[in-house]
Amino acid sequence: MKDNLPKKISIFPLRGAIFFPETNLPLNIFENRYLNMIEDSLKENGFIGMIQSKKVNEDVFKVGCLGKIEKHEKTTDGRILINLKGLIRFRIEKEISNNKLYREFFVNYDEFKDDVNLKKYKVKNDLLEKLISNSKKYFYQQGMLVDWKEISKLKAFQQIYTLAMISPFSVSEKQKLLEVTDLNDVADTLNKITNFGCYEGQSDRNTIQ
Repeated sequence: MKDNLPKKISIFPLRGAIFFPETNLPLNIFENRYLNMIEDSLKENGFIGMIQSKKVNEDVFKVGCLGKIEKHEKTTDGRILINLKGLIRFRIEKEISNNKLYREFFVNYDEFKDDVNLKKYKVKNDLLEKLISNSKKYFYQQGMLVDWKEISKLKAFQQIYTLAMISPFSVSEKQKLLEVTDLNDVADTLNKITNFGCYEGQSDRNTIQ
């Protein structure tokens, strides 16, 4: 699969949203530049990259996740609803100068080559059990309703990544999770953040370093 990945991709920057391989991300596209990006992508290979934006100068972080548009639907008011399937994370190498409404980058996948073999990855049972337990306490404390029965139906790696995606963490905490290459390390980092969050108020706690 890695040999078929695009070296040049269009980017959808979205602050506060992370996206992982083998997960699904529904998106409601309404801005003109991103409508244009989706239409161009659908004419070609259906690939777009999701990445978090920073606060200043429209900067983006260096690591994001490549997705493929699996479903799309145009609405009567001009929006496009899409479902994006996560494929592999990437690191930005260079922005491409273009005269399009949206941004394009050259990217590299070498750092995250194991993303394509997630279904074979073994997650430590005790680590996953601890994560689910901590997450239940943390989400309850945050007033978030989560369908844990549905979460339990997912594969272990999908449970970990889904919890990372839906957790009400800071932008920097989410980016930290996205950039951790090893799945067990992602679960361990999630455990640290949720465990810390159970004992500190969300408003006054510091970001885990």
